[in-house]
Amino acid sequence: MGRFDTIREFNLLSWMREERQSRKLILVIVFIALLLDNMLLTVVVPIIPSYLYTVDDAAANMAKNHTVGSPHSPSATFQTIVSLYDNSVRVTSGGPMDSTHMPPGQTQATSPSTSGVTPHNSTQPDCPKADDQLLNENVKVGLLFASKATVQLITNPFIGPLTNRIGYQIPMFAGFCIMFLSTIMFAFSSSYTLLFLARSLQGVGSSCSSVAGMGMLASVYTDDEERGNAIGIALGGLAMGVLVGPPFGSVMYEFVGKTAPFLILAVLAVLDGALQLFILQPSKVEPESQKGSSLWSLMKDPYILIAAGSICFANMAIAMLEPALPIWMMQTMCPRKWQLGVAFVPASISYLIGTNIFGVLAHKMGRWLCSLIGMVLVGVSILCVPFAKNIYGLILPNFGVGFAIGMVDSSMMPIMGYLVDLRHVSVYGTVYAIADVAFCMGFALGPSTGGAIARSIGFPWLMTIIGIVDILFAPLCYFLRSPPGREEKMVRRDETRTSYQLTHKVSHKSEYTPHILFDYIFSYI
Repeated sequence: MGRFDTIREFNLLSWMREERQSRKLILVIVFIALLLDNMLLTVVVPIIPSYLYTVDDAAANMAKNHTVGSPHSPSATFQTIVSLYDNSVRVTSGGPMDSTHMPPGQTQATSPSTSGVTPHNSTQPDCPKADDQLLNENVKVGLLFASKATVQLITNPFIGPLTNRIGYQIPMFAGFCIMFLSTIMFAFSSSYTLLFLARSLQGVGSSCSSVAGMGMLASVYTDDEERGNAIGIALGGLAMGVLVGPPFGSVMYEFVGKTAPFLILAVLAVLDGALQLFILQPSKVEPESQKGSSLWSLMKDPYILIAAGSICFANMAIAMLEPALPIWMMQTMCPRKWQLGVAFVPASISYLIGTNIFGVLAHKMGRWLCSLIGMVLVGVSILCVPFAKNIYGLILPNFGVGFAIGMVDSSMMPIMGYLVDLRHVSVYGTVYAIADVAFCMGFALGPSTGGAIARSIGFPWLMTIIGIVDILFAPLCYFLRSPPGREEKMVRRDETRTSYQLTHKVSHKSEYTPHILFDYIFSYI
């Protein structure tokens, strides 16, 4: 048996070495990297608001009880008990009266009248009081969630050009190492400062993984239709991470504790790192064969800006929901902890469906049209969220939000590579750095501004603002219908100038097309 096992293992290793350059294996690696990155991104969504509220509420109770129990009252002393079950801190009184009048085996933590803290009951909803402390969680949680995207936003402009110089393999593996360290920090951090640092560190790892992963796919899938299908599958990994993260985190937090989900993610990350180490060989430097367009020249391209804007504003909708929706539910619905994560499941499932359907269909129906419809649908769905009266009322709006964002992402990610092929040099690291910057701007501005807006004017107005912004941006996607190529660019610029002169000096009967008008506006950039 040992000989057969050795032969079987040898055959597997031989096959993996032969298939090392296979496009399918590269797609699998990118799929897994995006899956784990986005599981870590979303697993904290139901955990952090509840965990921080529990810690802050316990600290407030301790301060209040210490104020009531002054040093002049010897019987009013207090102790704290850390509950490993739900990560909360209980305040118990330790005066002489407790030891004389409490029955044997019964602790003071079971007496709400003396402890000031309602004991945890696994069968009752968690109904925090709607006070200033809960409203302040909007800002704290929003800033913590936004820190990852903000750091990623700063890092992306450096990662894109770096992949052009050293290849995609080393940044990809560096992203795994940083994500593993961030996951371990999440598992064992108990203060807001350490959680903030862990979330920020994750931004550096995500920048490496997403930019290098998308650039690698665009470089090995050169056909536009194949590239769209491959990126659609890779975004399916992102969607799976978004799908599994919130319910996985909320259930594990409710029944096991805060540490467990992060330790499981750390183990999965190690397996992904081993696969990358064997297949990609990240010690090898493989620069691009040709010099790509500069970051500045790509950022001046109006068509790339429209595609990036679609990605940004569509994802900003779900980014604003992530920190604000659990707190709004805690104020209005009295949900259980596990329900805070399950509320995002419809959006995650529909995002997975949308990316898989429109990864193929968008090429046939027109990616510009797919994105336009998706932006309108995002806006309409997000406007419907505040009308929900219970968790069941969130199913349809959240489903619509996720499905629409899937339409936009599966259309705009491939079109970024297509625009570089059409109008610039076919080197993809920098353009996917711009795409990731757009994604991160949505997830940086969304939680940070969304938390403050929700606190000042309320959650319904927050949803109204972002819904209207998405609907108003949608018509700009029409300009992506048939963007001019690189050879046409100078010719069309001369045509627009000549047309403008003839129109204003000779007659007013000349006809304009939207693309000529659009090119004229940006002709001097």
